[in-house]
This record gives sequence, C-alpha cells and structure tokens, in this order.
Amino acid sequence: MSRALRVALTLTTSLVTIVVAALAGCSAERAAITDGARPGCITDFDPAADYFPDKSTLSEATNFRLEYHRSYQILTVERPYLGGQPVSYVLVRCGAPAPKLTGELAHAQQVTVPVRSLYSGSTTHLAMITELGQADVVAGVASPPAVADPQIRSRIDAGAITGYAPGGQVNTETVLQAGPDVLVTQGTEDSGYPKLREAGIPVVADAEWLEPTPLGRAEWIKMFAALTGTEHQAEQTYRRIRDDYHALSARAAAATPVDVLVGTMSSGNWSMPTGASYSGRLVADAGGTYPWLSDTGAQSRQLNFESVYARAGQARLWLVTDDWKAVSDAVSQDSRYDEIAAVRGGQVWSATKAVDQSGRNTYWERGTVRPDLLLGDLVGILHPELAPGHDFAFYREVPR
Repeated sequence: MSRALRVALTLTTSLVTIVVAALAGCSAERAAITDGARPGCITDFDPAADYFPDKSTLSEATNFRLEYHRSYQILTVERPYLGGQPVSYVLVRCGAPAPKLTGELAHAQQVTVPVRSLYSGSTTHLAMITELGQADVVAGVASPPAVADPQIRSRIDAGAITGYAPGGQVNTETVLQAGPDVLVTQGTEDSGYPKLREAGIPVVADAEWLEPTPLGRAEWIKMFAALTGTEHQAEQTYRRIRDDYHALSARAAAATPVDVLVGTMSSGNWSMPTGASYSGRLVADAGGTYPWLSDTGAQSRQLNFESVYARAGQARLWLVTDDWKAVSDAVSQDSRYDEIAAVRGGQVWSATKAVDQSGRNTYWERGTVRPDLLLGDLVGILHPELAPGHDFAFYREVPR
C-alpha cells in the first residue's frame, strides 16, 4: 500500500469517527432538551419511593428475566442470539438519577423508560407493541415492505416510520441521525450494533424466537411493557391469552388425538417440527399427533419426501403455510404431493387467511403474541365438534 493511500484511509476513518460522534452528540442533546416533557417522568425524585407499582412476573418465558428496584429495572436476556451469552440492561425511570452499580452492571447499557421512540428489528415485535396500545412509539422498522400490522402500516404510509436496514444490513448513519431511545434487535447480531452502542444508542436484544413454547414467546410482551411503561396492560393481556390457551388445550386433551401432516418441501427437504418445537407444541396442544412429536430437541428434522410419506402420508389433514389458491397448486408445485391422502380426499389447511393484497401475512406477526388464536384455529380444524362455528383468524381451508 502506498503512503498516499494510507494517508487517505486514515483521513477517511477519522472523518467517519467525527461524524458518528457528532450525530451521537446531537441525539444526546435532543434527549436532554425534551426529557423533561416526557409523560410519566419523575419530577421530584425520592430515593425511598417505589416508582414501579406495577411489576411483571414471568410464568412461561425462560429466555429473559426482570428484576425491579425502586427507580430502575434490570432486564437480562439469557441468550440474545443463538450461541450468545447472557446480557443485562438497566432500565431507568425517566427523571431518576442514573444508578451507581458495580460489577458487570456497572458497564451495562442504560435505557431511559418509558421510551418515546423505538426502532424494531423484527416484525414479531410489532403486534406485541400494538397489543399494548403503543404503536405511536415505533419510529423505525428494519424493512417497511415486510410489515403487515395495520396500525404500523398506517404509520409507515404516513411517513412516521423510517426503514433502517435495507437488505437486512443496519444503516448505522440512519439510526444515529434519528437517535431513537432504543433499538430492539431481531434476535441476531449485526455488525452495526457495536457502533450504535459506542455512540450511545441503546441496543436491546429480543430473542423470543428461542422460546420453545407458544406461551413463552407471547410472554415477551412483558419485555416491551418494561420499555414502554405498560406493565399493567401487559399483565391483563397476557393473563387473558394464557387462560384462553390453557382452556382450549384442556378441551382438546380430552378428545381422541387426530393424525395430521405438517409442513412442506423446501429446497429439497421437508422441514418437520419435533414435539419440543414451537410448531410441534401447538399441534400437540390442539389434540393432534404425527410420528415426529416424540422426537426431542427444538430444531426441526430435515427429511426427504419418501420418509415423510411413508410415516405420515395417510393423514387426512395437512397443515401448511403456502398460499395455495387451490389444492391443484400444491400438485403443480411438486407432483409427489398428489400421493398424499389429504390431497386425494382429505383437507388441506393453510395459515394464509390474513394475507393482504401485497402478500404480507399477519400470521407471522400477530400469531407470536396471540397463540390462543392460533390454537383456536387448530382446534377448529382438528376437532370441529369442539368449536362449532369457529371464526378462523389465521387458517383457511384450501379449496379443491
């Protein structure tokens, strides 16, 4: 490398550092100016007062914890991404002084709550946020075209929400310039996150997808409640979801299990959920059964068509997520599907009832926070006698 090129690279690196620092400084200055007007802030701090009268308790989620102190909370995510180590965040009630902590917490990211602006890395966050009545808090989403939630779409169309990760890569300059109160990740790590943390933008990991149970994933609504100061609403919402889910599963458990075929071929493999997986647990709780429910481990089995057909091809109910307009579309996709009993004379059900005109499916968003609705659909399919007149939220029968 020539001396001139080395000098040019050094100058470029220095310029980027200056720009990042300047943007971070602007964000901090804006926050300091407007913090006093933030609703719900402490105006006369009392170190002996408890500023979190509504506290979340967890019953199903295992991948995060919440600890309450008088003016701050400790949010710990056990696995922020696959293979990641536990990480803790300090959520400080606005108007309270930053707590002086020791050990690992002394270096933990601090987030002022309730947040006023949130950047979301995954569409699964959005239904949780709207269930809490906090759609106006969302100021950025990774990919606007992927969003199905009607409330968030309306804000995108109005120009109130920014896209910040085109092609799946976080644009750090876009985030720094906006200066959101927090960016919530999609449950994976991005090369831009360290730069944002260094510049003072809190980056909080959301990894509900690593929860193996439907109710465990839904309970991450309480993490968003901690960020938005809506613990009371989250407790009421989650309790209703949990109670309805348990009532449905108890009703289905009393019925005779029904054989079902799950999934389809993709890239030469049939991805078959085990009984320890999210999808497998839903089918089991709905009173369904298939040969791989006895397999352990949350990762799906990658199988060939022949092995699936040999063990489950005679099931007369088939659950898919493909947006087939007719059963013949399945056979057009793979001629071997014509051998499946559900295609020949049974029923094929697709989780695409909620697909909009642009092909966006709220099943992938709202289904995470409303497993009670998902289970209700599955019980209506597997045991229609238990749910006469059921109004399907996500599933529809594929016509012949």
